[in-house]
Amino acid sequence: MTGEKKVFTASRWTAGNLLFPVRIEITPDRVTRIKPRLIGSDEETISMSKVASVNISTGLLWADIRIDSSGGTNPILSHGHRKADAAAIRDLIEAYQLPGRAA
Repeated sequence: MTGEKKVFTASRWTAGNLLFPVRIEITPDRVTRIKPRLIGSDEETISMSKVASVNISTGLLWADIRIDSSGGTNPILSHGHRKADAAAIRDLIEAYQLPGRAA
C-alpha cells in the first residue's frame, strides 16, 4: 500500500501555474505540495497523521486548498485546482486517516 500515490495538478490557466503548475501528491503516509521551478523544485510535506484539517475555497471555476497541520508547521496552500480534484484530495485524506486506510 505504500506504493499508492495520487497526483493532482493545478490548472495552467491560474496565476503562478502557467509554466510550472503546482502538484499535490497524496500517499497513505503523507501529503506533499510540489512547486516546480526552472531548476529544481520546492516541496512541502505533512505526515498524514499530522493533518488537522482540509479547507476548500471554491470560486467560479477553480478551488483553493489549505491543508493544516496539527504539528505547528505552516499549512500547505495551493490554488488553481479543479473543484472535483479539491474534493478528491479532501476525500483521500479523510479515507487515509481512518483506521484500516480504506481508500
